[in-house]
Amino acid sequence: MLIAWTTVPTKAIANQLASEIVQARLAVCVQVEGPIESHYIWEGTQEKTEEYRLTFKALPSQIIPLETRVHAHHPYQTPEWVVVKAEHVAEKYLSWARTTPNNLTL
Repeated sequence: MLIAWTTVPTKAIANQLASEIVQARLAVCVQVEGPIESHYIWEGTQEKTEEYRLTFKALPSQIIPLETRVHAHHPYQTPEWVVVKAEHVAEKYLSWARTTPNNLTL
């Protein structure tokens, strides 16, 4: 299982993106957290922004279509996109993820 995340500027955008991703079966679960504060340098200026984090749980075959969809619908010019491989996933949870409707071939 892979875990990916990004941030968006509003809860409404986060919830809309999460709903679209799950409905399209591009992730088995999407969690919305926030608000969080992000501190970073953008175009030479230090910024502090309130954002909402989306955490995606996906099977390997979902990750490229998921990334494509997130980037196509993301409001940021340079969205955060980080993907890590889960070192251990409980077998019961992984079994559920693999048998979620439309994930049978993943």
